[in-house]
Amino acid sequence: MEDKFQAVVIGGGPGGYVCAIRLSQLGLKTACIESRGSLGGTCLNIGCIPSKSLLNLSEEFHKTKNLTDKGIEVGEIKLNLSKMMKNKDKAVSALTKGVEFLLKKNKVTYFKGTGSFKSKNEILITEKENKKETLIKTDRVIIATGSLPVSLPGIEFDEKIIVSSTGALKFDQVPKKMVVVGGGYIGLEMGSVWSRLGTEVHVVEFLDHITPGMDKEISEQFMKILKKQGINFHMQHKVEKIKKSKLGAIVSTKDKEGNKKDFNTDIVLVSVGRKPNTSGLGLEKVGIDLDEKKRIKTDKHFKTNQDNIYAIGDVIAGPMLAHKAEDEGIAVAENIAGQSGHVNYDTIPGVIYTTPEVASIGKTEEQLKELNIKYKIGKFSFMANSRAKAIDDAEGFVKILADEKTDRVLGAHLIGPHAGELIAEIGVAMEFGASSEDIARTCHAHPTFSEAVKEAALSVDKRAIHS
Repeated sequence: MEDKFQAVVIGGGPGGYVCAIRLSQLGLKTACIESRGSLGGTCLNIGCIPSKSLLNLSEEFHKTKNLTDKGIEVGEIKLNLSKMMKNKDKAVSALTKGVEFLLKKNKVTYFKGTGSFKSKNEILITEKENKKETLIKTDRVIIATGSLPVSLPGIEFDEKIIVSSTGALKFDQVPKKMVVVGGGYIGLEMGSVWSRLGTEVHVVEFLDHITPGMDKEISEQFMKILKKQGINFHMQHKVEKIKKSKLGAIVSTKDKEGNKKDFNTDIVLVSVGRKPNTSGLGLEKVGIDLDEKKRIKTDKHFKTNQDNIYAIGDVIAGPMLAHKAEDEGIAVAENIAGQSGHVNYDTIPGVIYTTPEVASIGKTEEQLKELNIKYKIGKFSFMANSRAKAIDDAEGFVKILADEKTDRVLGAHLIGPHAGELIAEIGVAMEFGASSEDIARTCHAHPTFSEAVKEAALSVDKRAIHS
C-alpha cells in the first residue's frame, strides 16, 4: 500500500530537514527523503561543520606552538592528524544523529534513499544498497537537494590528488605543498587549515582580488593578513591545465601578460564554485523550469511553475549558504500552511571562518556606488579595542555603512576576532531598520569585542571615543 503525505521534502540538508520539521509543527503529515545515508546535507557531513572543526583544531595547534612567546612554556608540540580527523568525525556523527532525533521528535517520516518524481504527486524512493523501491503520494513537494562542487573544464576530481572541499577534509597526512584554485570562502578556509598544519599553500586566482563580492577594503586587508600568515597568492592567473605526475600534479597557469607558470604540487584543491544538485530528480517528467544556470525557477513564495512543487536552498537563486536555506525552509513551510513566510535577503550574513574571521551583511561600498546611494562610513580598528589588545588578537576592523540622510544601517563588514558572532548584532539592527545612532546609543559591556561595533557606529558621525 502506498503512503500518502501532505508534504514531502526531497533533501535532508539544513534547508530540507528544517522545512520538514516546520511543516510537521504546522500540522502537515510530512516526509523527508535523504540519499546520503545521514541527515544534515553537505553542510553537516562534508562542509561547514567538519571544516569548522578542522579550522578550530588547526588554530589550536598553531597557537599552542607559539605559546612560549606569551610566557607559557610547553614541551615539544606534535601533530596527531589521525586523532584530529577522528575528533572531526565524532562531531559530525553526533550532530547527524541529533538531526535524526529531531525528525523523529517532530513526527517527520524519514526515508533513506534517492527521491525522484514519477508524477507531480508521486515520489519514487530508491535505496541503492538493497535495490528497494518505495512509491509515496503527496499533495506538495519541496525540492531541497543542495549543490555539488564544480571543477574546471576537462578536470575531474579524484579526491586524492585533485580534490574538492570534500577531499580536502580527509587527508591522512599533511601535504608538503598544496595549490588552491580559487580565492573564495571555501578555498581560503581549507588553505588556512593546511597552512597552519605545515603545508606550503599557493592560491591561484583569476581575478585581481580574493573573496569576490565582498567589500573591497575588507578583501584587501584579508589578503594582507593571510600573506603574513604564510599563504602565497598568485592573482590574475588562469589555470590552463592540471596534469597528474608521479609525485602529485602540475598546475599550468598563465598570467594577464601571457607569462606561463607551472606549479609542482602534492595536492590541488579546486574551489571555483558549486552547482545545483538537480540531476536524477526527474524534473523533466513534471516540466519544472530551470534558469540559465540550471537553477530551479521559483516565485517569491518559492513555488515553481508547477502549483504543488516548491524549491529552496542551493537549487534556487541566491547565496549558497546553509542559513539562507534554513530561513527559506521555514518560510516555504509557513506559506504552505497559509501563513506569511518571508526571507529578507538584505540581511543574510556571510562569514569566512579563518583567523581572523571575516563577516559581511547588507550592501558593500561598491554596490552602494553602483546604485548611486549616498552613504556615510564608520570604522573602528580592533587595535584600539581593550579586549582584543588584552588577548593579543587585534588584527582587523569594523566598518559600518549608513544612509547619508536617514542614518539607516545599509551594511557592515568586519574582519577580526569573532566577526562571525559580532555580525549578528548588526543583522538584528538592520532587520528592525535601525540607524547607526541606535547602535551607538546601546550600552555594550566592557571589555568586549562588541565595543568595536559600537565605536564604529559612533564613528559614522565622527564621534568615536577611542580612536
